[in-house]
Amino acid sequence: MQHKGEIIEKAVRESGHSITKLAQKMGKSRRWVYQIFDSAIVPIDYIMDIGTIIHHDFTGDIKGIKLYPGGSTAPKFEDSSFSGKNNPDEVELWREKYVMLLEKYNDLLSKG
Repeated sequence: MQHKGEIIEKAVRESGHSITKLAQKMGKSRRWVYQIFDSAIVPIDYIMDIGTIIHHDFTGDIKGIKLYPGGSTAPKFEDSSFSGKNNPDEVELWREKYVMLLEKYNDLLSKG
């Protein structure tokens, strides 16, 4: 499995963007950015947001990220298909989606 945080860290450092400025533009702390660098699993939304800020396209660096018509990183629900087989890439994709939804849910709970 790819360590997405390491790929992101390398791209950020090569871009010359400051960690502080990246954190500010993301609305997060510097500590959060370093936690992303240490994390093997990073939600696609964060990856794409970081890529936009540092002007880096991660679609060639990280498996499973594909751009669909309209610039979206995820297919419409009816275009998604889960075969039910043990395909590691497919399992990882759905795991990332699940983790991303859990994080959004927890953020909503902490705000309310």
